[in-house]
Amino acid sequence: MTIEWSEQDTTTHQDHVIAHVIGATVLGYFVHDEVLYLVLDIGFVWMIYVDGEMGLLPHPVAVGELDVGEEKRSEIQVDIELLLRDGLLADGLRQLTPAPVNCLIEEVTFHSSGDERRLLIAGENDSLIVDTSVTSGQIEVKAS
Repeated sequence: MTIEWSEQDTTTHQDHVIAHVIGATVLGYFVHDEVLYLVLDIGFVWMIYVDGEMGLLPHPVAVGELDVGEEKRSEIQVDIELLLRDGLLADGLRQLTPAPVNCLIEEVTFHSSGDERRLLIAGENDSLIVDTSVTSGQIEVKAS
């Protein structure tokens, strides 16, 4: 079954967050509690919620606000530091997944279909697709 996506207007807050991530590269990600956390090469974490809302925080603040145990928090922080140091070539990640492609963000568009949401993160050479479901809370990241 093919989903018919329709482009949606973004809110002022989404526009503000998107303006800050343009020019950054997605290094890796993890999903926690129906939120996608994208680690950017600028030392920030871009949070994308299943409904398309978003936020942007310096990585120590984003990790500090997670409702997880100290061991998992520490592993996430180590993974972020590895990604910031080694980029997509980071080895030994325990909690994060490296980005499937090298995506230097040039444009972000928001789409919906029923209770499904899609963010198209267009890069210079490669792009990412973030699909979410408001109903199930599922989040999927894939190369475009």
